[in-house]
Amino acid sequence: MDRRSFLRLCAALGGGSLIGPTVRSGSAGARAGDYNPYGALQAPDANGVMLPSGFRSRIVARSGEQVGNTGYTWHANPDGGACFAHPDGGWVYVSNSEVENKGGGVGVVRFSPSGEISDAYSILSGTRRNCAGGRTPWGTWLSCEEVPNGRVFECDPTRPGEGVLRPALGIFNHEAAAVDPRTGDVYLSEDQPDGRLYRFVPTTPGSVAEGSLYAANLTDGRISWVPTSISEPDRNDATTAFNGGEGLWVADGRLFFTTKWDIKVWELVLDSGAMRVMYDGVARADASLDAVDNVVVHEPTGDLFVCEDGGNMELGILSTTTGGGPVPFCRMPGQDGSELTGVAFSPDHFRLYVSSQRGTKVDGITYEITGPFRRVAPYRAVARQAPAQATAPARRLG
Repeated sequence: MDRRSFLRLCAALGGGSLIGPTVRSGSAGARAGDYNPYGALQAPDANGVMLPSGFRSRIVARSGEQVGNTGYTWHANPDGGACFAHPDGGWVYVSNSEVENKGGGVGVVRFSPSGEISDAYSILSGTRRNCAGGRTPWGTWLSCEEVPNGRVFECDPTRPGEGVLRPALGIFNHEAAAVDPRTGDVYLSEDQPDGRLYRFVPTTPGSVAEGSLYAANLTDGRISWVPTSISEPDRNDATTAFNGGEGLWVADGRLFFTTKWDIKVWELVLDSGAMRVMYDGVARADASLDAVDNVVVHEPTGDLFVCEDGGNMELGILSTTTGGGPVPFCRMPGQDGSELTGVAFSPDHFRLYVSSQRGTKVDGITYEITGPFRRVAPYRAVARQAPAQATAPARRLG
């Protein structure tokens, strides 16, 4: 029995503890195929990737192999990732390594302004199961350890080096992190069946060195925040369990959050605390998106790209402006033992990066996808004012 069928059975039998909190769903009116901005997937290309017409892929790195002509060997189990602009006009793509026993860390591929690979290097090593994480508005990468006493490290993506431990972000089975650019608040997910959603409020916006940590209470569709310890996972009865917290992304004053074991995508309006289920993969038997993990918002259009952990190895699209979708943007057939990870857009939003963590065998593959990405959302139902950006200055670590 697949995950979706099992969860549907649990729901029918009243197994609420297995499927997490229940709130109003915002996806009931959106059916598969209602929103399809790029059209049907074509036959696999030379790299084995199925994409809409006009798009193409290239492999930028493989686990255990040299990245381009850099002399740097790409890590195993590539996971969470992000892109950052580089001062030379190019950009870098960072990628976590989800390897056990202090074999994890973070690798970087640097691209020239024309998109050629110009360098590759490490910015963190000797850590454990670096799963996801998140980029900050001040230009650093938060790399999270997915182990019971997991930590968060802040890394400078623009040069080789080591990250700085940030204990104020809590000790628990970390998954992802996302920063509200207006406030500097950091939202953190916990990959456990009884995991919590956390919020770190910095003492100084633009710094994660000191601050206060809170865990979410979800009651009647609204989030409140309960103070919690930074030294252990929160299991307070006054806070809410989310079933396998995964990807996080902040855009347009909203936090998008996935929980894998109940196949849900959540939307939290940060100013009001209103929270709803944007997509319920257990209820949507007709939809292709039957697993949820890392996420990224394509900012020009408001499209939410959602990685599948398993499923049929698709990267799906949900519209954050109309509620439409999901529809598949790409699929990687023949990689059933893998998962899609590290989805990220280049700073100009014309290139997408995504990894297949274990590829066709056990070697991860990191791809770049280019093509006619839209610059506006033609079906945008409500014009939204873009939130003000944080004024925290760019800085280096150390």
